[in-house]
Amino acid sequence: MDNNVTEKTKGFHLFKLHVKETTDGYTDKTPMLQYILVSLLFPMWGAAASLNDILITQFKTIFTLSNVASAFVQTAFYLGYFLIAIPASTLIKKTSYKLAIMTGLSLYTIGCALFFPASRMATYGFFLVALFALACGLSFLETASNTYSSLLGPKRLSTLRLNISQTFYPLGAMGGILLGKYLIFGNGASLEKQMAGLSGHERLVFGERALQNTLLPYKYIIFVLIFMLIIIALTQFPSGKPKSTPEHTVEKASIGETINYLTHNKKFLQGIFAEFMYVGMQTAVWSFTIRLAMEVDSSINERSASTFMVYSYAAFFIGKMIANFMMRSMSPSRVLQIFSVLGILSLLYIVFVHNMSAVYFAILASGLFGPCWATIFAQTLDTITDKRHTETGGAIVVMSIIGGAFIPIAQGFVADKTDMSISFIVNVVCFAVVLIYATGIVHNHKQESLED
Repeated sequence: MDNNVTEKTKGFHLFKLHVKETTDGYTDKTPMLQYILVSLLFPMWGAAASLNDILITQFKTIFTLSNVASAFVQTAFYLGYFLIAIPASTLIKKTSYKLAIMTGLSLYTIGCALFFPASRMATYGFFLVALFALACGLSFLETASNTYSSLLGPKRLSTLRLNISQTFYPLGAMGGILLGKYLIFGNGASLEKQMAGLSGHERLVFGERALQNTLLPYKYIIFVLIFMLIIIALTQFPSGKPKSTPEHTVEKASIGETINYLTHNKKFLQGIFAEFMYVGMQTAVWSFTIRLAMEVDSSINERSASTFMVYSYAAFFIGKMIANFMMRSMSPSRVLQIFSVLGILSLLYIVFVHNMSAVYFAILASGLFGPCWATIFAQTLDTITDKRHTETGGAIVVMSIIGGAFIPIAQGFVADKTDMSISFIVNVVCFAVVLIYATGIVHNHKQESLED
C-alpha cells in the first residue's frame, strides 16, 4: 500500500502543487516554489525586528527615555508574539498553514498602517500599541513558517531546510536597517545633540517632525506585504499535517492533551528555555549595538552608528552560510556548540574592553548567532514524537521569543547602573545557556550512537 497521499485543496490556484505528502506531514521532495515563498516570509519579519533597533535609538532621545524605558519597544513587540502564538497554532490546526500565513500578512499590514495615526498622536504609548499589533501578525507568520519550512521536503533534511530559510532573515534585517538609516535618521549632529539646545515648543515641534520620518520605511513594507499576500493566495500549498490511511489512523489531540504531553517532555522544555535565552540575547545585542557605538565614540551620530547594524546583519548572514556548510559534515548540535563557545568569548571581550574595537566584537557575536534559532527550533520540534502535537509545539517554541521582551530590559537596567559595555555580561550568561543546551544534545547523540 502506498503511504503517500496528495492533498486535495479546493479553490482556484494559479500555481499548482506537484509533490506528494507522506503520512507524517512531510513531502516526498521539496516543492521549490512553495518553499521559496515561505522562505521569503523570513526577511519580512527580519525587517520589522531590525527597525526596532532604529526605533529604540530614535524614541530614547525624542521621548527622553532611560535605557530600560527604551527597551519597552522590544517588550511590546515580543509580547504580541507571545500572546498570539497559541491562537495562531489553533488556526493552523483547524484550517491550514496557508491561511495562518495570509492572516499574518494581513495583521502585519494593519500594524504598519497604525504607525500613521501614531505619528500624529506623537506619544510613546501609541507607538507601542502599533508595534504590538504588528507583532501579532508576525506571530502568525513565524508560528506557521518556521514549522512549515521544516515540513516542505523529506524529514531527514528538516533542520537544514529551516536553517536555509532562516538565512533569508538577515537579508530582511539589513533591508530594514538601511531603510531606517536613510529614511529615519538624518545627517549632521546626533539627534540628542540637536535637541539639547531646544526647549518647550521648539523641542516639541522638532520631535514631531522627527517622528514623521518613522513612517517612511513602513510605507514601503506595506506594498511588499500586499504583493506577497496576493501571490500566496494564488498558490497551492501542501497541508503539512499527519494523514490517516487504512493502516494508520490519526486522531486529533485536544489542547489539554497536547499541553500535558509537552510539559512532561523534558527535552522539549530544555529547548524552550534555550530558545528563550537565545532570542533574548539576540534582541539585546542588536538593541544596544548602536548605543554601544555612540557611547565609546561620542563623535558619531545615529546614522553613522546604524552602519554597524548593517555590518551585524551581514555577519549574521555569513554566520548562517558558514553554519549551513558545516552542517554538511557534522551534526547541527555540534555546530551550535562551536559557535556558542566563540560567541561567549566575543561577548566577554565587549565587557572588558571599552573602546571602539568592542563594537566590532559585537558584530562578530552577531555572526556567531547564525545557527542558533533554527537549530534549537528544529531540534526542539524533533523531541515531539507524537506528531499530533506539532502545530501547538511549534507555537510554544515561537512563544519563547518572549525572551526578547525581558533580556533587553535586564541589559538596559545593568547599563543604567554601570555602562553599556559592562551590560553585555547579560548576553554572556544567555550564550552560556545555549552552550549547555548544545553540549547536552551532543552528549545525547553520542549515547544513542553507543547504544546502537
